[in-house]
Amino acid sequence: MSEYRTIKAAGQAELVIKKSRFICQVGRVHTEAEAQAFIAAVRKQEPKATHHVPAYQLGDDDHIQRATDDGEPAGTAGVPMLKTLQEMGLHDVVAVTTRYFGGIKLGAGGLIRAYANSVAAAVHQVGIVKRVMLQTMNLAVPYPQLDSLQHYLTANAITLLNSDYGAAVALTIAVPKSEAAAVATAITNQTAGKVTITLGSLQASEVPVTE
Repeated sequence: MSEYRTIKAAGQAELVIKKSRFICQVGRVHTEAEAQAFIAAVRKQEPKATHHVPAYQLGDDDHIQRATDDGEPAGTAGVPMLKTLQEMGLHDVVAVTTRYFGGIKLGAGGLIRAYANSVAAAVHQVGIVKRVMLQTMNLAVPYPQLDSLQHYLTANAITLLNSDYGAAVALTIAVPKSEAAAVATAITNQTAGKVTITLGSLQASEVPVTE
C-alpha cells in the first residue's frame, strides 16, 4: 500500500433529515473483536433508537469488510456507509449510524444518501490522518556550520528530534523517507560537505490530511 489513511480519533456527527436523526459514531479499530465491541457500546448507549447500522473495514489492504442494514431496506444503509469509508480511503475504521425515525419515510434513495452522508460528516468532524514513514538522520555538525544548518532546518520545517552539544554538535532529525536522499544532498551543499550524515531508524508517524 502506498498510503495508509485513517481517522484522527473517535467522534461523531449528527444529521437531521425530514425529522429523522442520524447520529454517526466512528472509531479506530484493528480487530473484529474491537469493532464488535464498539458497535455493542453504541447500541447500549442509544437503546431506544430505531436502527443501529454498522460498517467497518480492517487491515492495510481492507481484507475484512463488514456491513449490515439492521432492519433498513436491503442495500440502503450498511453498504452506502461502507462504500463511503472505501471512497474516503480509510482503513481500520468502524462506523455506526444510529437512526431515530422521525415519522417521514425517506425512500431508498433518501436512505442511501442519509447513511452515506452521516459517515462523511462524522469523518470530517474528527479529521483524517495519513501514515508517513520517517527516516531519522544523525548529523555531526562542526560549530562554524551550525547557524547555516539550523537556518536550513527551520526554513524547510524539518523535525529536530534531539540535539547534543559537545566537541561538535550532534543532531538527530526526521524527514519523510522519500525525501531523505534530497535532504542529505541539500545539507551537504549547505555546509560545504563538513557535516557527517548517518542514517538512523525508520519511524511511522501520522500527519493530518487536509481535504
